[in-house]
Amino acid sequence: MFTTAQDRSELNTLLKQLLGTDNVYFQPPATVAMLYPAIVYQRDTTQTRHASNVPYTLYKRYQVTVIDRNPDSVIPDKVAGLPMCSHDREFVANGLNHDVFTLYF
Repeated sequence: MFTTAQDRSELNTLLKQLLGTDNVYFQPPATVAMLYPAIVYQRDTTQTRHASNVPYTLYKRYQVTVIDRNPDSVIPDKVAGLPMCSHDREFVANGLNHDVFTLYF
């Protein structure tokens, strides 16, 4: 039996719940004026697991970035608590704190 990843709309809903607002953006174009705090995410790659040389499960990997003016925000901790999620890096740009995660969903 082949198992696929969950639907992206489920991830979008989950991220909105964690953030507590609708400021969740999937692959936003540069022209979008974002409101902060925000979560920006995009597809990164797909991981396929095989059994007997046949694809068995498929997991989509996303890059998830939490952007907040508050350097002590609890939002990155909430994202870090998701299953199959790891913190990659953090940086500050234009007075905004960015925490970047890898998430399989």
